[in-house]
Amino acid sequence: MTTALPAPCDESIGFQPAEKDCTNKTGVLTATILGSSLAFVMGSIVNVALPSMQADFATDAQGAQWIINSYLLPVGALILLGGALGDHYGRKRVFQAGLIIFTLGTIACALAPNLGSLLAMRALQGLGAALLAPNSLAIISTSFTEAERGKAIGTWAGMGAFAGAIAPVLGGWAVDLASWRWAFALIIPLGLLALIIGQRAIAADDNGDTESSPLDWAGAFLITVGLAALVWTLTALPQTDIASGAKWLVGSAAVAATGLFLIVEQRKRDQAMVPLYLFNTASFAGISLLTLFLYAALGGLLVLLPFLLINAGGYSAAETGFAILPFPLTMALLSRYAGGLSDRFGVRMILTVGPAIVAAGFFYFSRLDSIEINYWRDIFPALMIIALGMTASVAPLTTAVMASVSDQHGGIASGINNAISRSAGLIATALLGFVLVGSDSGNGALVAGFANAAWVGAILALISAVAAWLLIRLTPAP
Repeated sequence: MTTALPAPCDESIGFQPAEKDCTNKTGVLTATILGSSLAFVMGSIVNVALPSMQADFATDAQGAQWIINSYLLPVGALILLGGALGDHYGRKRVFQAGLIIFTLGTIACALAPNLGSLLAMRALQGLGAALLAPNSLAIISTSFTEAERGKAIGTWAGMGAFAGAIAPVLGGWAVDLASWRWAFALIIPLGLLALIIGQRAIAADDNGDTESSPLDWAGAFLITVGLAALVWTLTALPQTDIASGAKWLVGSAAVAATGLFLIVEQRKRDQAMVPLYLFNTASFAGISLLTLFLYAALGGLLVLLPFLLINAGGYSAAETGFAILPFPLTMALLSRYAGGLSDRFGVRMILTVGPAIVAAGFFYFSRLDSIEINYWRDIFPALMIIALGMTASVAPLTTAVMASVSDQHGGIASGINNAISRSAGLIATALLGFVLVGSDSGNGALVAGFANAAWVGAILALISAVAAWLLIRLTPAP
């Protein structure tokens, strides 16, 4: 999903047999939990702090979108390369480098004097997240024995979900008590602590596997350029002060870069960052479409809902954090129980029903037609319906990704699915300009825009359900 919660397949990235015994396994788990949590907790905090940041920098809707997307862009484009760098040069080395980059970027964000500086440092944060997120679980996988690994990853996932739930509350409290800058400052000690513990506890790297396939630098460059150009074009579409010629030019660059990326990946085959032949399998293609549409819907919601509650509902940032809390809390409490649903009813059925429930929640949100927002009537029911649908979907989705390809491609398949989910949130945020631009006309326009966006979210969730029903063909577990 977006950076507000762990993305699908986070628990399977880097899942490889243990190669070494680490004497301080508690330290390893602590460092990796702290480090990987930073990558998505920051998203929860920024979503709540966004209205304050927009007001402080006196920026328009486009500027607000880029505060989010300048971070999501490098994460979505480079997370696969981040995992490959760990394999080549050592996972501890790359994980620690990611922590340093992320923490330095966070410090700079807290001190940013203007919007341009903030956007540049948000991109630096995203680069750090792309390095540390995939390598955190790879470190767990190689630091714990097979008997210990399940419990370790379960602890990692549970603590990550808890961090995602509490982050918007603490971030909102910091915004209300001081300013949005202190919301960033809250993250800095966690990054430093993860760095110190990781340096002491994680087993020293060997020299990596530099003899393996060369890194796909060309693919990483082209997909980054393509996504950046696409996001700029989508963000600029509702802006009347930007010439249509510029939009066409950058949009064409997005298409060209994406086309070149596909050509490069096709030629590289097994050495590609994204082996395209994996999409020849109907189940993997269906799962990818499901992820794209479902997480695009969710990504838009997690940005728009705090914006609506603060600007139209008159909520404080802390109150907004508490208002959203039922969503991540429900997922944190019920996800483990949802994991067995696919064994009982089949992956195809669960991945059809789950997104359909999410669509019902979005349809409920689309009924919002009054400036007087009543939380228990207008927000809470829809939020809980969406939470239940996502809870039913996430664990089976991870299982389905791994089952849709051969064992040797399980790691790269989960990485691709993770990148798709993050890119979906990136694209969804870029399209929110059609709603946020209208919010300048008053709260009534913002409420109407939110309701319209909810209709779109419902349709996207339904498309993901249809893709699951028509394309996923996995053998049910015995």
